[in-house]
Amino acid sequence: MKSVVHAACPHDCPDACGVLITIDDGQAVKIQGDPVHPMTRGFLCAKVTKYLDRVYSPERLLYPMRRRLPKGKENSGPAAFERITWDEALNEIASKLKAVSDEFGPEAILPYSYGGTLGQLNNASMDQRFFHRLGASQLNRTICATAGGDALLTVLGKKMGTEPEQFAKSKYIIAWGANIHGNNVHLWPFIEEARRNGAKLVVIDPYRTRTAKCADWHIAINPGTDVALALCMMRVIIHENLHDADYVSKYTLGFDELRARVMEDAYAPERVSQITGIPVEDIYKLAREYATARPAVIRVNYGVQRSENGGMNVRAITMLPCITGSWKEVGGGLQLSTSGAFPFNKESMQRPDLMMKSPLRRAARVINMSELGKALLTESNSAVKAVFVYNSNPAAVAPNHNDVVRGLMRPDLFTVVHEQFFTDTTDYADIILPATTFFEHKELQGSYGHYYLQVSNQAIAPLGECKSNVDLFRDLALRMRFDEGKDSDACFRETVDEMIDGALNSGHEWMKGITRQRLEAEPQIRLNFTGNEDADAKSEPYLPFASGKFMTASGKAELHSAQLAAQGLDPVASFIAPKESRHSERAREFPLELLGRKADNHLNTTFCNLPSHQKMEEPHLLEMSPVDANARGIRDGDAVRVFNSRGELTLKARVDGAVRAGVVAAKLDWARLNPEGKNINVLTSETLTEIGAGATFYSCLVQVSKTSNA
Repeated sequence: MKSVVHAACPHDCPDACGVLITIDDGQAVKIQGDPVHPMTRGFLCAKVTKYLDRVYSPERLLYPMRRRLPKGKENSGPAAFERITWDEALNEIASKLKAVSDEFGPEAILPYSYGGTLGQLNNASMDQRFFHRLGASQLNRTICATAGGDALLTVLGKKMGTEPEQFAKSKYIIAWGANIHGNNVHLWPFIEEARRNGAKLVVIDPYRTRTAKCADWHIAINPGTDVALALCMMRVIIHENLHDADYVSKYTLGFDELRARVMEDAYAPERVSQITGIPVEDIYKLAREYATARPAVIRVNYGVQRSENGGMNVRAITMLPCITGSWKEVGGGLQLSTSGAFPFNKESMQRPDLMMKSPLRRAARVINMSELGKALLTESNSAVKAVFVYNSNPAAVAPNHNDVVRGLMRPDLFTVVHEQFFTDTTDYADIILPATTFFEHKELQGSYGHYYLQVSNQAIAPLGECKSNVDLFRDLALRMRFDEGKDSDACFRETVDEMIDGALNSGHEWMKGITRQRLEAEPQIRLNFTGNEDADAKSEPYLPFASGKFMTASGKAELHSAQLAAQGLDPVASFIAPKESRHSERAREFPLELLGRKADNHLNTTFCNLPSHQKMEEPHLLEMSPVDANARGIRDGDAVRVFNSRGELTLKARVDGAVRAGVVAAKLDWARLNPEGKNINVLTSETLTEIGAGATFYSCLVQVSKTSNA
């Protein structure tokens, strides 16, 4: 007998789609987008459309395994491990973690996780409770979004933005570092509707993405120079009185300081043209069109914050709708993330108070995940002695890959990996534990690209002996007897439903009337921005900053930030040439800027291993401009060596004009899929962004040469 189960896609994507899974005799036989979900509207991306291939892949990890051969890429896959029972796995893990804690202190244990799932429970709930109670080091999860997210907060006070449905009402849309076709595809129908009604789509991106190919105007900017362009645009807008003086006067703080900054010689169009590579006339045109088209909206994405200027790039871009007043209009404003709108009860889910019950009796130290190589190679009393990896693949995604691998190869490092497949990271695991997919557990799902809340229902029983993150860390906590003794806590025995109830019980007005029971009965529920439960009010366009009400300390959009000044940072915004850019001294030796971009049909390194997804991507390419290729005697299809002082990689040249002169691009992939056992992160550094201490993947200089055997 067939049935249909409503679920929600938890992968690291702003769309957080409503999903319908058809079940026949206990097996999933079909997946489709929920037609009644206002964002999903009945279709799924190319990645998730093939999700049955992932769930039922013959390569799924289905049982706990223990290493029997030495760590390393040469001993990867099932042959390097032996199957063990869950009892054996939990006992060994509990014993090892206790031994490390007793000898070196609990902070010698490092949990490492990120966005393998964005479901509220399996992303950060029972796992956090476990590590807080254990006293393990805390992980500063910076690898993706902190620079941009923290910068957004300095202006707006909360991660809020324009509803995706409102893009259909826009007349001028800027996709700033946003490959909407590749990683936000459910926004595209609203943009197309706007274009049918006369809107113009402008893409600002150093790479000619799928979205750029579809745009009315592609502006190819030099990597990491977005702050200079945004400040110059504001210079033109203010100088020509195209800003909204009334909105600025009522709802912003620091306009005089901003005006003084943009009028400096450094932000004159002629100077900014040299920095950004954009013609002077195009800078004027962009600024004037953006300021005069009503309404105008900016979809900025996280690519612009992965440089040493990352925070300032986002901060300056975020100021643009604040000075034009486009927040007042349906179809105006800006979107980077809407995640701040979901007022979940994080304390209930994660229980940070449990650190006071750990052996430390205090908050544990914090380690930046973007400096994993440094953390693993530190030789001191504070050295990391055990790593527990879940929701991530650090041997592929972390910067400075060579140091990360050297750290993971340490014979004294005990490493546990909870995964769905053998990955780059499992090559260094001592214990591998099988993880569920979202088909196999229940979940609570928010979004960072819209304002709808969902419960994702379990569709099938877990395959093999797979466990969800919640079940794994509950079992491990009970194995370590965290529910017993004077410091016991009942939270480790909570059911999934009880945890969802706790997460929803935040007391915030936007959650008014939203319960687990309602979410189980209704496919999705929009956050209650009106504070009442009237259906008509819930469907009204939400304009978070139409009349100010910014969620900063001042209650205004902070164009001058006392918070940044207190940190020793520029309180307005400024362009400082990254240490690794064409404007730096290092460019004499390594003259090309590398964009380590995301593949359109993978999600970071998720889906990389599946044949159905591999068919959609050509691997191991280095995209070059004809100018740079010709200067090096390189032709399309040649094998090339890409290198800098950190590492080197052999790729195949694709001379296609997708990048301008001075820039090369290569896709992130699994290292184990490359014949050399490497990926582009052998070239990236652990340098951090100025705001948010995030990774700087796009501030990376390289040189390229034709290989001798080409």
